[in-house]
Amino acid sequence: MQAAVKTIGIGIGADAEKVIDSACRVHFPCDIVCYLRPGTAKIPPGHPRVRMAESGAPESALVSDLMAGVIDAAVRGTLPANATLQALKVAAGVDHLERIALLETAGGKKFLFAPVGIDEGWTVSDKLVLIRKGREIARRFGLPEKVGVLSGGRFGDVGRHTRVDRSMADAELVAKLGDAVHYEILIEDAIESCGLIIAPDGISGNLVFRTLAFLGAGHGHGAPVVNIDRIFVDTSRASPDYTNALLLAASLLE
Repeated sequence: MQAAVKTIGIGIGADAEKVIDSACRVHFPCDIVCYLRPGTAKIPPGHPRVRMAESGAPESALVSDLMAGVIDAAVRGTLPANATLQALKVAAGVDHLERIALLETAGGKKFLFAPVGIDEGWTVSDKLVLIRKGREIARRFGLPEKVGVLSGGRFGDVGRHTRVDRSMADAELVAKLGDAVHYEILIEDAIESCGLIIAPDGISGNLVFRTLAFLGAGHGHGAPVVNIDRIFVDTSRASPDYTNALLLAASLLE
């Protein structure tokens, strides 16, 4: 018996043509619904699996349809972050969101990275959850399951500052409990063999993400939210396209 075709929703705020073009270039078997305000854009002819869902509040419509099962997965696309993620938190009944980003260096090296939000991944237990869920995503995406844990310094820096010492102690514990490797501050070594890299905290993680994606000629392909029971891939409005984010959502549905 043939499996039912899955449906992925993607949000459109600014840059409607960029999102629609991404949806039309997707070649895997799924339907794509573009959530946008009335009169924003049109789907070009010849793409029967791409359709529009017009709403005066596309952020709420996307989240509502995801939670109700109308769509099987969602990608934020270019919808505004604050309104969309707040709607998702309320609908999912959580007070914060935990995301694991799929990043790519300028040289084409893909890896998963977390935490990427300033309020995420601050405790040892938080990082262990990210490792467990990140390994599952790495396995699905064909990335190495080896995990690298970063801290705020090198072993020779112990004693220079209490926050650095705490960061290194936490990283050692996370690595031990999470069957991972503590790479100290050497992210350039971790990326050589790790499919998932864990930052010391949400602030440094957000800075690494933004530096790679916006200054370092790399790419952020999307960040699945891992503490809700629906598939939601967060994205940046600065992304050049959303085909990889849609592919990531589709991979998580398998």
